[in-house]
Amino acid sequence: MPDDRGVLERVAAHPFVFGMSEQHIRLLADAAMRTRFEANQIVFREGEQANRFYVIEHGSVVLESNVESGETVVIDTIGDGDLIGWSWLFPPYVWHFTARATQPTAAIFFYGTVLREYCERAHTLGFELLKRMSEVMTRRLQLARRKLLESYAAH
Repeated sequence: MPDDRGVLERVAAHPFVFGMSEQHIRLLADAAMRTRFEANQIVFREGEQANRFYVIEHGSVVLESNVESGETVVIDTIGDGDLIGWSWLFPPYVWHFTARATQPTAAIFFYGTVLREYCERAHTLGFELLKRMSEVMTRRLQLARRKLLESYAAH
């Protein structure tokens, strides 16, 4: 049975926002909408403009990157409760990986351009987002490094 809760309630219930103030959650929800991806659908492509991020409610998305040999390397598999897309926070605002759904996936889409404006006005929101995104970035960059080194060593 589908969950008919509104965006605000879905955002508030997501682990990514745990510990955020009600005001911050409302700002996030104001820049959010529900979305779905089919299996093998590209969510975003490496090198393209990054203007959003997603929290995964249900499903699976892989982050991929191409290495010099042209081979595609899976950097990470993202599932329920996790987040994809931190490049919207940092100039030049381009994706560092390609994200592809591996099964039907339900997510919450957040407009990064709107959130950047909100963060300029509410610095505490920016700090909270940066803390959370930094955890994701650190984990992903370490995984990417390991995968690329493994790929390089195999050739």
